[in-house]
Amino acid sequence: MERDSSFSAETADILSGGDDSLAGVTVIVCSSCRDETGSDAYPRAGARLADDTRQAASGEKIRIRTVECLGNCKRRLSAAILRDGCWSYVFGDLSMTSGADLVAGAKLFATSTDGLIPWRGRPDSLKRGLVARIPPLDLLKD
Repeated sequence: MERDSSFSAETADILSGGDDSLAGVTVIVCSSCRDETGSDAYPRAGARLADDTRQAASGEKIRIRTVECLGNCKRRLSAAILRDGCWSYVFGDLSMTSGADLVAGAKLFATSTDGLIPWRGRPDSLKRGLVARIPPLDLLKD
């Protein structure tokens, strides 16, 4: 992964087995996020969250990617869940062990018929940690 201001994304796709509807869902984890102490230690807490998410997604057709920064530093560990043609979600205040919650949210998103992650069944960390919901470009009317 590059460590410069270009904020490139690193791909670590998990695409073996699992439900085909999950193939359109991507979880992006901020790998540069620090833990609650603000430590500069490596691996960073965000990289550990990415590893935990990859483990939780093992055997599922969910793409797990990392990015250098999601710009959500005040809310610490951050991730986003995206699906083509649907709303995108940004979450903060996650922990290094929130990978299973991100995968559970991705599964809910994959089966959603309205392009939204349903509130019911969403893990508490994804309810409390919601930072933003971003509409798909084709939904904008301007």
